[in-house]
Amino acid sequence: MRAPSAWGVRGAAALLTLAGLGHTLWTGVADPGVALAFGILITVGELARHDHRDPAGHVPGEERRPAPLGFAAALAYALLGQNAGHPTQHGVLQTVAVVVAAALAGVVPHVARGRGPALDHVARRVLTVAFAASCFQPLHHSGRLERWLGQGPYLVLFLLLLLGLTALCDAVLAAVSARSRTGWPYGPLLRDELRARLGIGAAICATGVVMALGVAVAGLWALPVFSVPLLLTQTSFHRINAIRTTYRQTITSLARATEIAGYTPPGHSRRVAALSCAVGRELGLSERELTVLEYAALMHDIGQLSLVDPVPSGATAALPADEARRIAGLGGEVARQTGVPSEVAVIVERQADPYRDQPVAARIVRAVNAYDDLVGGNRHPGGSLAALEQLRLGTGRDYQPEVVESLARVLARGGRSGVVPVPPG
Repeated sequence: MRAPSAWGVRGAAALLTLAGLGHTLWTGVADPGVALAFGILITVGELARHDHRDPAGHVPGEERRPAPLGFAAALAYALLGQNAGHPTQHGVLQTVAVVVAAALAGVVPHVARGRGPALDHVARRVLTVAFAASCFQPLHHSGRLERWLGQGPYLVLFLLLLLGLTALCDAVLAAVSARSRTGWPYGPLLRDELRARLGIGAAICATGVVMALGVAVAGLWALPVFSVPLLLTQTSFHRINAIRTTYRQTITSLARATEIAGYTPPGHSRRVAALSCAVGRELGLSERELTVLEYAALMHDIGQLSLVDPVPSGATAALPADEARRIAGLGGEVARQTGVPSEVAVIVERQADPYRDQPVAARIVRAVNAYDDLVGGNRHPGGSLAALEQLRLGTGRDYQPEVVESLARVLARGGRSGVVPVPPG
């Protein structure tokens, strides 16, 4: 699937922002009290963001769940047609102006601490909200929406359908942003973004509809009432992300035991994990599968701790098949005792089996581990090419051809350093 240009997305957002701010400054703010109330709520939502970083500085889920409360408030403002029974007058351009100003106000403190989101986050917010407002505001202000649907359940269904399309728009833009940052294939990224919208994304859209309908009937007092559930949900997600980050750090520390004990070269497990996840993305694995793959790759050599005599250079790829399977089985037993998910232990213990008997993640770990063993930390292109050629010679039994070719494509894009995946939302 061919991805749209990230620069095109940013350029479109910049033009909309300039048009919105210019129009609002020229004509003045319609319904300033409503604009201020929603602007404050969007700012509070951005300020409520909590970033949890892993040791590499990555923010898990930041691109996927940016400030749920702020996003819901922005969507509600885009879909607001009445305030306590009185028609509102703001249009698409004022909606964009208010959302941009409020989002930037909430982002500034995070940027000052060096933890703010990228401008792509604001660009996504601008385009997504502009899409929703463009579909709703002209129909409402012209009176056609009320003539066609009235104020009953059909209006609610229309708003839900519109928010579904808006969520699709946001997923497409998020995948474009991720593709620009990482270079990963666009198709799997879009699929993961769509899956993520079934979780917190559904709550954001539902809250946006409820806010808009609540303000239409009860006025601005409905905003704090309908904001509390989503704010509590946002706090729960932050805590879950913090726990997952701590869990990953614990597994990473445990995986380093083989390096500290001198059984494997320094950085081997982290290189295998990073490159395995890059190959997994190339093959279209889901976020859940990538997380399991990362944990298994980090722990793939842990069985060597049970050996009396270390394997020379920790290179298990060169061992006889029976010995490699014995070490892998020991690693699976150790992994189970650490409390990791059972899938992780299965991958660890089956990484030395013939690839036709392995799950996909074990095939990836085996091929990437063999590659890192063969190059031995050498970054010379000739070493990489020779290692890949040797892996291709073993595709009859040991390595799946599709995995080896995906590894070659990742390396061709400079993916040796890799990017580990974020925990699933």
